[in-house]
Amino acid sequence: MALTLDEKKAVVSEVAEVAAQAHSAVAAEYRGLTVGQLTELRVKARENGVYLRVVKNSLARLAVQGTEFECMQDGLKGPLMLAFSVEDPGSAARIMRDFAKDNEKLVPAFGAIGGQRLEAAELSKLADMPTYDQAVSMLMSVMQAPISKFARTLNEVPGKLVRTVEAVRLAKDA
Repeated sequence: MALTLDEKKAVVSEVAEVAAQAHSAVAAEYRGLTVGQLTELRVKARENGVYLRVVKNSLARLAVQGTEFECMQDGLKGPLMLAFSVEDPGSAARIMRDFAKDNEKLVPAFGAIGGQRLEAAELSKLADMPTYDQAVSMLMSVMQAPISKFARTLNEVPGKLVRTVEAVRLAKDA
């Protein structure tokens, strides 16, 4: 069923609005996936803050024009599904990678982050990026390390004294 001009404008404006706020984007070929598999993918995407949309390539080119995802325009060929990471930069690539492991018909084609296009081989770097909570946890462990080492060092002084006194007591008893 063909879209009317107003429907096309609505699709372009919706995708452009999401693209303006997104951290990264991934395009994947979905040819051969069943409706059930696509529904499962959409549910996982929604749970992880990923906007997932199948859009005609001409409308997608219009939608990403003027955003940092403009570098994707040349690769928009064939049946592609666009996934935009709204919450954290690696979520779209992570969703596509994990879903593609179980469904070989979903093939991540390329992506973009920060105005740079990433080829399919480079998407694993994007997928391996930590989430916000993981990054904060890593930062806190790095910040905590010197303080905990200092506390262990301070605690070692009386411990060493106690061990020395115990060794002297044992030597006198013997």
